[in-house]
Amino acid sequence: MSSPAFWGIAGSPISHSLTPRLFSIVGAYLGVRPPEQVFIEATSISEFQSQVSSLEGDLWLSCTAPLKHSPQERLGVKGPEGVNAINQLRRSEGKWSGTSTDGLGFVSACRHIGIDPNGSVLRMRGGGSAARSIAAAWSSQGGSIIPEVGRRELISGPWDGSIVINGHSNLAVDLDAEPAGGGSIEMDSDKQVSISYGRGASTDDFAVVMVAAQHLEAWKLLFAPSRAEEIPSLSEVLSVI
Repeated sequence: MSSPAFWGIAGSPISHSLTPRLFSIVGAYLGVRPPEQVFIEATSISEFQSQVSSLEGDLWLSCTAPLKHSPQERLGVKGPEGVNAINQLRRSEGKWSGTSTDGLGFVSACRHIGIDPNGSVLRMRGGGSAARSIAAAWSSQGGSIIPEVGRRELISGPWDGSIVINGHSNLAVDLDAEPAGGGSIEMDSDKQVSISYGRGASTDDFAVVMVAAQHLEAWKLLFAPSRAEEIPSLSEVLSVI
C-alpha cells in the first residue's frame, strides 16, 4: 500500500486533536511509511483550499467543524445519504473523495462501553452534521432516537422510522457541547456521554473512544479499504494512545 505525502487534521480548533497520533498508530501497525503530519487550522473552506493548495502529493485528512459541510459543494465530494456532511477526506492524484464516520464511530464506541444500539433508545440533542451521522448509524443498527432541539433541529432523514417522541432512554448525548472539551447540559437518561474532548483527555473518556473508533472506520472505508481486515481493533489502538 502506498503512503500519502501528508496526513493530519483540518478545522478549528484542532490543537488538541488526537487524529495525527491516531494516523501514526494505525499507519505503524500496517507498516505504512509515515508521511509529514499537518495541522490545517482553517475556519472556512476558502482558507482550507488555500492551505492545501501548497501541499503537493496525496493527502489524507480528518475534518472537524466548521469544515464538514463545505467539501460537498467546493470539492465535489458527496456525503452519505441524509448526512450531507464529510469528516474524512482523501486527495489522490489531485482528486478528492470522502465520507462521514462520526455515526459509525459513535456506534462502535457505544458497543465498546457495553451499549448496543439494537433495541436501545438514544436521547440526542442537536441537529448538525454529527447528529445526522449518528442518527443514521444508530437507526440502521436497530436503535430508536428521542431528538431534543438544541441550536438546530434534527431534520428528516433515513432515521425517520426510528424517531420516538418521548419516554425512557438508555443513553443520552448533547451534540451542542462546544468542541475541545465543552460542557454538556444534563439530560434524562440511564447514562450520558460526551463526544467533546480537550487536552489531557484519557481513554476513559467516551469522546476519546469515539474519535479512535471513527478514525478506524475511516481507514476501512477511505484510506485503506483493501486492508480493512488487517486494521487494528479499537481496544488495540486505545491501549497505545
